[in-house]
Amino acid sequence: MVVATSAGVGSVEEREQPLLALRGITKRYETRRQDTLALDNVTLEVRPREFICIVGPSGCGKSTLLNIAAGIDTDFQGSALFEGTPIRGTARERAVVFQEPALFPWLNVRDNVEFGLKLRGMPKAERREIVDRQLALVDLTRFDRAYIHELSGGMKQRAQLARALAVEPHALLMDEPFAALDAQTRDDLQLELQNVWARIGTTVLFVTHNVREAVILGDRVVVMSASPGRIKAIIDVPLSRPRMPDDHAVADLAARVRAELQNADEEAAPRFAI
Repeated sequence: MVVATSAGVGSVEEREQPLLALRGITKRYETRRQDTLALDNVTLEVRPREFICIVGPSGCGKSTLLNIAAGIDTDFQGSALFEGTPIRGTARERAVVFQEPALFPWLNVRDNVEFGLKLRGMPKAERREIVDRQLALVDLTRFDRAYIHELSGGMKQRAQLARALAVEPHALLMDEPFAALDAQTRDDLQLELQNVWARIGTTVLFVTHNVREAVILGDRVVVMSASPGRIKAIIDVPLSRPRMPDDHAVADLAARVRAELQNADEEAAPRFAI
């Protein structure tokens, strides 16, 4: 198996080349008042078609690490490679889904999903076919003409997911996309995301504060320490899909992840949802 820590990655057997390779990532935020070390020598490799979840205390650098993978943050030490090429900025191969749906309120659902395809100059008939497929995938076909203010929170996130998938990214980077939703909607979207991922197989890097969510979704769960962020452990999730929130196996593995979080920094680690 592959074991990744903040110090490095080792392998006892041959693996396919990583789609995303973050090596020795160190990130500082410097102001006139203070110098804050956000990430300290973090190394992580993500393979093609893998679903990786990252958990850790608030302020440990989870979102910063995701922004580096996305090319949003380029001011860091270390190397960030995507498909073997250094990440120099954002690219459509790496689509980002944010916690707050970044949708245009003056456009309806269909036009929002189509937006990136229009920017690429894609012919109208081809755009329509892709948008129809993505709306069906996230069960929004009936609401394709609805405007954003007419949608529930869960529907907005599904629309944001459809827009990200429409450009056919090689990796989907998701920053706590379900954090603001009620518990029932969150459970529904966890199941829906599992179904979507099973059908498309896109590589996913998913940041969350919710330990149970990480176990439900991930092939592996990356546990980060309190600031400065380091990788404390990586835990394999050998459970069949679809996974449900009330599965005993999910609860047992979530308890193990939570124990790793608490051990990472007993004083700094907050209570995490199980």
